[in-house]
Amino acid sequence: MNLGIEGKRALVTGSTSGIGAATAKMLAEEGVRVVINGRNADRAAAVRAAIVASGGTAEIALGDLSTDEGAEAVMQAALGAFGGIDILINNLGQYEPFAPVWADATPAQWAATYEANVIAAVRTIRASVAGMKAAGWGRIINIASGAYTEPPPEFPTYGPSKAALVNLSVGLAKSLADTGITVNTVSPGNVLTEALKSNLPIIGKANGWEETDIDTLERRFARQWRSLVSRTGRVEEIAAVICFVASQHASYITGTNYRVDGGSHATLN
Repeated sequence: MNLGIEGKRALVTGSTSGIGAATAKMLAEEGVRVVINGRNADRAAAVRAAIVASGGTAEIALGDLSTDEGAEAVMQAALGAFGGIDILINNLGQYEPFAPVWADATPAQWAATYEANVIAAVRTIRASVAGMKAAGWGRIINIASGAYTEPPPEFPTYGPSKAALVNLSVGLAKSLADTGITVNTVSPGNVLTEALKSNLPIIGKANGWEETDIDTLERRFARQWRSLVSRTGRVEEIAAVICFVASQHASYITGTNYRVDGGSHATLN
């Protein structure tokens, strides 16, 4: 399917690995000019090199979006890379802390998670939306999580922050009515990213599982989280949905949340 977004300009935050990197690469395959964001210069360069080697166009905007100063520098670089942003994908997020006892997560950790998972998106949206309004076209896609409806107790700060992001997106969609800008969320279930791979042994140990290798831990984890396809997701599967929501074909979709979770979250939409 031709997504109809060739030549558009996209910023994908947190795109040096995982879902963000897969999304940046997939958008570039559609002819989108992509800005890669992250804090690790080597990983950002590797993603850019992969895109360029495949015939795509990409630049890098390094920096930390969880502070006002960092976000200002990132957005100046991102907006300057191709002269604006048409597609904003707020993929940056963090799981930490892992806290089997809910009260072990400190107020400072709650604030840090909220900064990374919610306020960072607020910063990028504020910097991008004027240009989208002027163009009469834009896509804002916030990456939430199935945890917004079923927060995992071992990650007490994570689910509430993603619930806030879903709520934020609906309010923003309403505020941007009749502007040509759509706002949606994509809520992945458990996806076998590097972050999940690193957490699976910790989760397994905390639950007393005997399994130790990643493949077996993944299957055990998927059973516990009621995946109807008996596995976790893959980054390319999430990226495909994100790219569709960013496309011309999705112009009638706004204020909506897409669950891509193997049926693992018990909700009707």
